[in-house]
Amino acid sequence: MIRPAITIFCSLVVNITMAQEIPKILSQKTNYLPDFSFAGYHFGESQIPESSGKIINAIDFGVKANDQLDDSKALLKALKAASAINGNVIFQLPAGRIILSDILYIERSNFVLRGAGSGENGTEIYCPRPMMYLKDPESLAELREYLTTFDKRQRETENNVDLPFSQYAWSGGFIWTQIPGERVKSYLDKYEPEPNVLAKVSSGKMGEFTINVSEVKNLKSGDIVELQLFNKDGENGEIIKDLYQGAKVKPGSHHWQFPKLPIVRQQIEIVKISGSKITIKTPLTISVKPSYQAQLAEWKHLNEVGIEQLRFTFPDIPRVAHHVEPGNNAIFLTRLFNSWVKDVKITNADSGILAEEISNVTVQDIITDGPHLSHYTVTLGGVHNVLVKNLKIYNKTVHPLSFNTFATKNVYQNCELFADPLLDQHSGANHQNLFDNITVHITADKNKSYYLFGGGGAEYWKPSHGPFSTFWNLNVQVLNPDQTKPVLLYGMKDGPFARIIGVHGNTKFEIKYEPDAYIEFLNTSMEKIPSLYDFQLSKRLKK
Repeated sequence: MIRPAITIFCSLVVNITMAQEIPKILSQKTNYLPDFSFAGYHFGESQIPESSGKIINAIDFGVKANDQLDDSKALLKALKAASAINGNVIFQLPAGRIILSDILYIERSNFVLRGAGSGENGTEIYCPRPMMYLKDPESLAELREYLTTFDKRQRETENNVDLPFSQYAWSGGFIWTQIPGERVKSYLDKYEPEPNVLAKVSSGKMGEFTINVSEVKNLKSGDIVELQLFNKDGENGEIIKDLYQGAKVKPGSHHWQFPKLPIVRQQIEIVKISGSKITIKTPLTISVKPSYQAQLAEWKHLNEVGIEQLRFTFPDIPRVAHHVEPGNNAIFLTRLFNSWVKDVKITNADSGILAEEISNVTVQDIITDGPHLSHYTVTLGGVHNVLVKNLKIYNKTVHPLSFNTFATKNVYQNCELFADPLLDQHSGANHQNLFDNITVHITADKNKSYYLFGGGGAEYWKPSHGPFSTFWNLNVQVLNPDQTKPVLLYGMKDGPFARIIGVHGNTKFEIKYEPDAYIEFLNTSMEKIPSLYDFQLSKRLKK
């Protein structure tokens, strides 16, 4: 028996039968579905390890919890000692409240910052004042120049706001991983470095694992490098058309105004080199053509860095405006590969966990809460193959879940949003990201609709996302649902070729997602395959 057709505001809808067990898109070749299973620590093939190594106890360097005194100097002394030790190191924090008013930079591999747990009897890092009162970080100098050069300001005439952007609106954290001197985000063309090019890449096909190269320099199996694709051909560059698959969207000017900036980048592991052919561990997100002047470049990064078993607390200070946040940011992840954050609770942050220029990192078992309106919880910008799982968001946030500029093949899995949820895709050539088995709690407006699919970001980086962004098994729980009328879920106007599979909840739904979304299993839960990531990973590992 065929179910009655449901009115959907999109170009393509697939009706299903009662007997169908899995979505057609899993077997169709005509509707492309990316393989997201490579996201996370060691490509999803290994569990986050139980930490082992030389333990450096912070209390041995004068850190004393619960004494209401600032622990920053003692923490910095202990961190310096821990960082100087060869081999695997665990920097152990004590239980109780530790007061931190300076940045702890993690700048080496094989290093774990560990507390005594994120619960009431665990380790609390309390930050009494925001980062705006600290010495300006050297690594944000280019960002500060960019903000002043282009007069980046938050202007809200209705609220009497005309204030300069903060350098901490989307960068920085009291725990900060970095390689000193290595740039993590491009802002001004004059600072674009000359990369250490290891090979020129002439061709490769989207979704496949081989690339053809020339001029190979010192590459070997096991190397982690960055694949970079460029637009050197201006507003009508071929790569723009390929990136958006001919969709009816208008790309912003940043797609062609910075020819030195890779418009698509992907951190890859080299599996095999055979003459001019290189086999890579993960599939290409778009095809490579000669006009893209693609290359493999050196990618400096840290390995096996962990942050775990602790909580951050910030004062609930008054919020002034968007983009002028003073810097109550917990963790800033940059230049990481095969690393993790787990078992962390964050209260009253401006931004909980920010990420740039990382790959194959797992962030799991995270809670954000508090009365303070946050900018971000865990956001993914300029990152590749990052897995965020078991994130629970209790606080109101401008961008609760957000895929940002240059984010590719990342996954939010098994996350739950309790306060004004929004699934945000924030412009900037981001494409092929997955919202997987997400639960949201919403209150429909008087018109029985809800703005769920956000498309943030500046006009010069539009559209909101590229093709094949995917929503899988989205569980929408409506407060006091009216069963006589479906709730309309809407918001996205410039997100081409999205895949929306298995939207369901405690009432019926309609979806408006433009342009050209593929929608299947509407108002049907994905009981057979609740997680696309788990399904694809299991299938890959069984081969």
